[in-house]
Amino acid sequence: MINLHPVQIESLSLHRVGNKNKNEAVFLSAEPYALNDETTGLFKEYFFKPFREKEENYFKFDHETDLDFHTLNTVAKAIFKDPSSIHANSKKIATHLFEQSNHPHIKDGELYVAYLSDVRLDNEKVDAIGIFKSELKHDFLQFEEKSDNLDIHIEQGVNLNRLDKGCLIFNTGAEEGYKILSVDSNRYDTKYWLEHFLEVVPLADETFYTKSYLKFCQNFAKDVVLPSEDKQQEVLFMNRAVNHFAKNDAFEETQFLNEVMDNPELIPEFKHYKVEKGPKYSIEDVSNFDIANKAVSDARKKIKNVIQLDTNIQIKLDFINPESAERFVEKGWDEERQMYYYLVYFNKEQKGN
Repeated sequence: MINLHPVQIESLSLHRVGNKNKNEAVFLSAEPYALNDETTGLFKEYFFKPFREKEENYFKFDHETDLDFHTLNTVAKAIFKDPSSIHANSKKIATHLFEQSNHPHIKDGELYVAYLSDVRLDNEKVDAIGIFKSELKHDFLQFEEKSDNLDIHIEQGVNLNRLDKGCLIFNTGAEEGYKILSVDSNRYDTKYWLEHFLEVVPLADETFYTKSYLKFCQNFAKDVVLPSEDKQQEVLFMNRAVNHFAKNDAFEETQFLNEVMDNPELIPEFKHYKVEKGPKYSIEDVSNFDIANKAVSDARKKIKNVIQLDTNIQIKLDFINPESAERFVEKGWDEERQMYYYLVYFNKEQKGN
């Protein structure tokens, strides 16, 4: 888990990177930008807001041969070894970005490279390198009093409420390619930022495995539990799966299956499905890992616990107490109407909010 509120921006370098394919140039500032209290506050909100709003999906640098040949990994090592070198190394970062900016869809923009201190990552204080890019320009109005009239000037600038691209490289896990967060608000060039510029792959930590395994379970419920049983059992299976993750610190697959699989006949189906689909989620050889609590909470919010009926009626099941759905909701078949029905037991109706 990351806490960016106490972060200090120790230095900031600004450059402009054009599109190489369009014969645009790269402009490298000779000196770091001189921060003051006002600009520091604005930049902190501009840089960090997207990371506070986004799920924490971590990456690491990756190279097909060796990390010593990875451009940004080498630059990050040099900066963390000597933070005073960040401006000189920021020029290397800008040049590297320029070399990757060779697709017609890639927009020119300003590049910000910051050295950050007092980042709280997993309850530990670490330094970080922030790399941010602004691309889209927005129209705004400037007003000027001229004689007896108020005049308007239309200008273009960066919207500080929307960072286009950014990444945080934390000074931890250096031997494996560091621990990295990335955001990208633009969908038209995602490969350019993640794959070509950053050259990262997902970091296989407890957060990654927790999210991947729950996503795998969600698809198993949809592809196997639903066709073999019904929508209620699909929802209940995911209820039990998420609750198992929520109440345990570590995951062990045999224990999970014995506790969560209400129908033992589906256990062989689960194992077969894992052999077939596991590689897609990078869990084919994974049966034990530590559980990331925040990832469980994030997954719970995304998993639907609603039975949608074709009669325009929804039945919402309790995700925290799935036994309520098992005890008080029954499914049946009405011969006269030739329709399925759900029978719901209750003592009294509760007042809404």
